[in-house]
Amino acid sequence: MSGAAAPEALAEPSEQVGRGWTAALSVANGAIWAGWYGPLQILLALQAAELAPPGTPKESVLAWVTGTGAVVSMVSGPLFGALSDRTASRFGRRTPWIVAGAAGGAGALVLLAGADTVPVMALGWCLVQLTLNAAFAALTAAVPDRVPHRQRGAVGGWLGAAQILGVLAGTGLATAAGGVAAGYLACAGFAVLGTLPYVLLHRDPVLPAGRRPALSLRALVAGFWISPRRHPDLGWAWLTRFLINLGNALALLYLLYYLRDVLHRPDPGGGVLVLTAVNGVTLLGTVVVGGFWSDRVGRRQPFVLWSGVIMTVATGLLAGWQTWEGALCAAALLGVGFGVFTSVDFALMTDVLPAAAHRGKDLGVINIANSLPQVAAPALAAPLVHHLGGYRTLYAVAAAVGLVGALLVRRIRGVP
Repeated sequence: MSGAAAPEALAEPSEQVGRGWTAALSVANGAIWAGWYGPLQILLALQAAELAPPGTPKESVLAWVTGTGAVVSMVSGPLFGALSDRTASRFGRRTPWIVAGAAGGAGALVLLAGADTVPVMALGWCLVQLTLNAAFAALTAAVPDRVPHRQRGAVGGWLGAAQILGVLAGTGLATAAGGVAAGYLACAGFAVLGTLPYVLLHRDPVLPAGRRPALSLRALVAGFWISPRRHPDLGWAWLTRFLINLGNALALLYLLYYLRDVLHRPDPGGGVLVLTAVNGVTLLGTVVVGGFWSDRVGRRQPFVLWSGVIMTVATGLLAGWQTWEGALCAAALLGVGFGVFTSVDFALMTDVLPAAAHRGKDLGVINIANSLPQVAAPALAAPLVHHLGGYRTLYAVAAAVGLVGALLVRRIRGVP
């Protein structure tokens, strides 16, 4: 029995996945992103402004809370990825962690809804990061588990579309719910409901207990390091993703405050929703097409490079054209660039994974390139805004960082 079941759980997939599987995984992915970005786009900023002690800037409270949560995210992604690699339940390796992570994330969002001090707010956000990262690590590992290389750009495109729809849904729920607490509760419900079709309708390959890697603290800790000397392509791909995401995080972190304090929008929360919608429309116009096109031509690098350049131009607009019209143009361009980047870079990352036996852990390490910018961005953004030139400097630095990341993709040798 073990020998018969092992190839499905551990071998490289060869059969293409169907539309139903892709759709269910994409909806679950969007639900997780809604649970993250309703708070990140709207709710945490409003809550920080309400709970900031006298004399403490709201920007500093927001930076401390999001930065602490991002540290938790960096650790939890690889940890839960490694645990899911070793899970030999009858429900499969990934499904138990998707269920537990979504349910735990909903509970943490409920805790945030009742937070009345900054420490409780920080605790709630750390728990959100811990639990939703457990679900996200398992969801992303399902792609190299089930999807052959020739289809990963397309699947990555649909996941990217679901990501931006999830961001838009989270932002919309946070804005329309009628208050901070109601916004958190709405995001919690959406995070749970969105994962149900995948976990109820699709079977996860079972890992036989006899093929489960040994579990020890030493092995878990050692697995967090993937040597860039032994795997240089993975190292360059990781650095490309980190820098482009850092530029994006710098651009988005204070967007609500930028609209309120620089552009003096009367409804900055509504402005964020409008910009997110514009960004979502242009992203949806490129994310699936970019993934399919990359699969068709069999190349990844040019798509990542030029999408990074487009995002650099967009962020530069926020530095040089500080008007509502400039923000709308920047949002549209960011969507074009980030759409292509989201689908193709995901496919690129799965193409450079070292081994099938620890896909979840390796993708968790790769996803540190998504969460580490959330730590670095607040540390960089606060002094840039308050002491080194304000929002023009912030967005100029963001553009430069993203451009360097885009150029470094040319260092990858094993994937064209």
